[in-house]
Amino acid sequence: MKDQNVEPLFNDEFQGAPAKRSLQYILSKREQGSPVAGLYCGYAPIEVIHAMGAYPAVLCAFAQATIEAGESVLPGNLCPLIKSSYGFIKTDKCPFYSISDVVIGETTCDGKKKMFELIADIKPTHVMDLPQVPDTREAQEGWGAMIGKVKDFLEINLNRKANDEDIHKAIIDTNEKNRMMRKIFTYAARKPSVMTWGEVYDLTFLAMVATGKDMKPVLEEVLQKLEQRVKDGAYSERSGAPRVLVTGSPLGGDATKVFKIIEEAGGAVVAIDSCTGMKPYVTDTEENAADPLMALSKKYLSLPCSCMTPNGRRLDELSRMIDEFSIDVVIDVVLHACHSYNVESYKVGTHVREKHHLPFLKIETDYSGSDAAQIRNRVEALFETIVKN
Repeated sequence: MKDQNVEPLFNDEFQGAPAKRSLQYILSKREQGSPVAGLYCGYAPIEVIHAMGAYPAVLCAFAQATIEAGESVLPGNLCPLIKSSYGFIKTDKCPFYSISDVVIGETTCDGKKKMFELIADIKPTHVMDLPQVPDTREAQEGWGAMIGKVKDFLEINLNRKANDEDIHKAIIDTNEKNRMMRKIFTYAARKPSVMTWGEVYDLTFLAMVATGKDMKPVLEEVLQKLEQRVKDGAYSERSGAPRVLVTGSPLGGDATKVFKIIEEAGGAVVAIDSCTGMKPYVTDTEENAADPLMALSKKYLSLPCSCMTPNGRRLDELSRMIDEFSIDVVIDVVLHACHSYNVESYKVGTHVREKHHLPFLKIETDYSGSDAAQIRNRVEALFETIVKN
């Protein structure tokens, strides 16, 4: 920040520790008697969970420390997110998993769905069969049916009920939260930006699990602080820094090394296009639909994960973000063995270069720090070409 005394966005002890803040929030709800549903993916319908008075918990998946335990069962050439996830469960080191009453999985990739088979005997686990050709009536009807099945699963295993009116209210609540989050993102989009990538990441992590009602006072306070930064000229972006959009695989925990390297190399990460970033807050759900489950189906199938085919929405969303955030360079971060994102990176790079005439860099990485120097060299070299041009 330009002003080192700028007021932090959160008034608690968890600055830069979003998982701990989220854990405190979920534990407080559990102490009040609310059940918890663990999940791994943005396709899990949090509105249905909230409609039952339950709370979602994003399960641990982003640490190098649990990879070895995961590889005791899983193949070494599997995606680190899956190996880390399984390692957390195998070693009982994920507090979010420990406090979850049930787990909701999804078939976004083959590795994850087979991992779900390995953990299904530990606690009740429901795997949603995600249609991956989304722009068809059959896909929307099928995903609506899957949401109905997860509702039945939750009602049975949590001993809770949710009717259409409950789900309607949860949809309205989530939409309000999403609109406030998008308003906050406009401060990251300002030129110069008044938000750091870490602050964006912290907010998106908490907002994923919290209700709109609980988030509203938090986000209102954040908006006031951001507006004060604008008035004070407290910018997070260095003068002349390349404005970076990071896209690709879900990033968190040890994988945030890439954000740190970009920042240390002189760049400013102002947009995070991933399901652990801004992506879940882009689209609202129809509030007056006769069938709320079908409305949720349409909303969730609009999420442009690389498992979808064709995935033109991802390119459209990239174009929107490039324009809105005044992007200078796009960096696509792909986790090792994440094949769908790896293959799709070619189309993403072509789109960025040919449609927007911007520099593009693809980084393949995992959760270890062994490639940090190599990544830094590549990012610094890219930034040098931008300055020269």
